[in-house]
Amino acid sequence: MPFGIGTTELVVILLIALLIFGPSRLAGIGSSLGRAIRDFRRTMREEDEGDQGKT
Repeated sequence: MPFGIGTTELVVILLIALLIFGPSRLAGIGSSLGRAIRDFRRTMREEDEGDQGKT
């Protein structure tokens, strides 16, 4: 697992997040996080393509 986090620790973190934010807000947070990761990857890919075009 990345960052040295095991399955048990990941489940505990998810349960705590579920208790703090509730199921409805947790879905929204997951959606926003996924969108942010997708935008970050797209930006990195566009920068790589831009750098390759300069050389």
